[in-house]
Amino acid sequence: MAPFRIAMTGATGFVGTDVLEQALGEGLRVNALTRRAQPPRARLKWVPGSLDDAAALDTLVRDADAVIHIAGVVNAPDRAGFEAGNARGTVAVVDAMRRRGIRRLVHISSLAAREPELSDYGWSKALAERHVKASALDWTIVRPPAIYGPNDREMLELFRMAKRGIMMLPPGGRLSVIHVGDLARLLLAAAKETENSLARTYEVDDGTPGGWDHHDFGAAIGRAVGRQVRTVATPRWALGMAAQADRMIRGGKAKLTPDRVAYFCHPDWVVAPTMQPPRRLWMPQIPTEDGLKATATAYREKGWL
Repeated sequence: MAPFRIAMTGATGFVGTDVLEQALGEGLRVNALTRRAQPPRARLKWVPGSLDDAAALDTLVRDADAVIHIAGVVNAPDRAGFEAGNARGTVAVVDAMRRRGIRRLVHISSLAAREPELSDYGWSKALAERHVKASALDWTIVRPPAIYGPNDREMLELFRMAKRGIMMLPPGGRLSVIHVGDLARLLLAAAKETENSLARTYEVDDGTPGGWDHHDFGAAIGRAVGRQVRTVATPRWALGMAAQADRMIRGGKAKLTPDRVAYFCHPDWVVAPTMQPPRRLWMPQIPTEDGLKATATAYREKGWL
């Protein structure tokens, strides 16, 4: 029997890189979409192209047993940009799978899809989910919360603030988090699972009941960098002003945007216990305190922190 083959989008990104390494480590074969030339590796077939390249997507999924769709955008200048990167990109993957007769799709969404009215990002992820559910494929949707890990640049600024001893955090609320390694294990487990997870939407986290209070999570990052930090609940108006300043300074590379402010200030980003995967399929293995310390160490080694 030929080795199980996975087709991946987003394989060169933060989450995709971890999924790719775990897949190859398990001896799986992988087709991976890429915009730029990549070094050759055993059992890995790089497919040049992007989500708006139908021919490339046909090649990507052609001989796959399952497709893991990770690629998307977390930052865009407007709603049209989010729609193109998240919703239309998903439709393109679905269309390629239909043309090639590939059935199994694991689609990476976001907890933001629960609240599509809060942000253009959340709206686009919810729209992508609707396309997946209408696809008639054998789909599973995974909604991660905040993802952290050694190659992540989205949460890096929190570590940098913690190193300075003070952290500006959103006002109130609670959140769930997950280490990228745990998320990658779930995506691969779901891709290979052929019965119980079909037509299911999972919300996944580190296993902390009730999630994290913002203050407690900030203190945990402080411990990871070896500092006792003072956390400050920043009012929404101040975050809005900071977003405008970030856009003026960094333009299209701004990390804090008005769209993100609306998302960050929502008080409940905790996964729903009733939507977690069955324990026989997956359980988190990386305690967040340990994962944050390892992430801080990796940041230092890269010269980021």
